[in-house]
Amino acid sequence: MELIQREPELSAYLAADEVIDHEHPLVRETAAHLRADHPDAYSYAKAAFEFVRDAIPHSFDSGDTQVTWRASDVLARGTGICYAKSHALAALLRAEGIPTALCYQKFEALHGLVAVRMPGESTWHRQDPRGGEPGKEAEFSLEGERLAFLPDPEFNEVDSPVLYAVPHPAALHALRSARDVPELSRTLPTEL
Repeated sequence: MELIQREPELSAYLAADEVIDHEHPLVRETAAHLRADHPDAYSYAKAAFEFVRDAIPHSFDSGDTQVTWRASDVLARGTGICYAKSHALAALLRAEGIPTALCYQKFEALHGLVAVRMPGESTWHRQDPRGGEPGKEAEFSLEGERLAFLPDPEFNEVDSPVLYAVPHPAALHALRSARDVPELSRTLPTEL
């Protein structure tokens, strides 16, 4: 699948905003801590991915009822659904100058991923910081996708090729509107 940048300028995929708030002190502190042990771009990107995948449980898996959507809140509270975990990973990567896009898959509801474009490359690589489930763990990879979930066209499941610089409005609205995770689970968007 050919991935399509929605924004033509690569700088859009490095920007900070209210959601991907990579200028927030906690995001900067977390990035600096990871960078200390991983000085090159590839090892840093992999370490940031593994940190978000493994150290921040998916809210549905952990039973945590807090809804997070801002990257710094995901890091502070240590929880989030796939969209929120993607926002946190995007912030950590952008904090270190690695262009990062948000992208989606459609299952029963939309599933959030990121795509990274490593320095000096012209190719985007999708990554799934949600983590998956036992036997279907997502892995950081620049050599072919290692995503936890693969859409099945027979069930109208699809990969969206569009790379967003900011969260899709449907995903962000669901996160901001829900009082808790049980409500969020009933209002997750099913279409982009």
